[in-house]
Amino acid sequence: MPRSQNKVASHRRRKRILARAKGYWGARSKVLTIAKHHLEKAEQHAYRDRRLKKREFRRLWITRINAASRIHGTTYSKLIDALNKKQVSINRKVLADLASHHPEAFAEVVKFATAK
Repeated sequence: MPRSQNKVASHRRRKRILARAKGYWGARSKVLTIAKHHLEKAEQHAYRDRRLKKREFRRLWITRINAASRIHGTTYSKLIDALNKKQVSINRKVLADLASHHPEAFAEVVKFATAK
């Protein structure tokens, strides 16, 4: 019985792995086994960081809102509480954008929320 080989499929598999590792430093982009290990690690980081990114952006938005609201004489927590009591549903991403790019509009939101 002749020996069975898998040259086409294995060559494609190696090419695909090394193509995805292109740009890595040294043997990480040249040697198949090392490239495989580093690709696996990169995929773990990518999976984890897709979730961390959401947390980090929320923290950034809260920091920006807090800084801008302190300029107007209130704090982040008091502003959010006042908005909730007035039943204004505006998310933190939009509030942070208003605070950094449209300070006049943010001032109006603060004035509306804190008005008695």
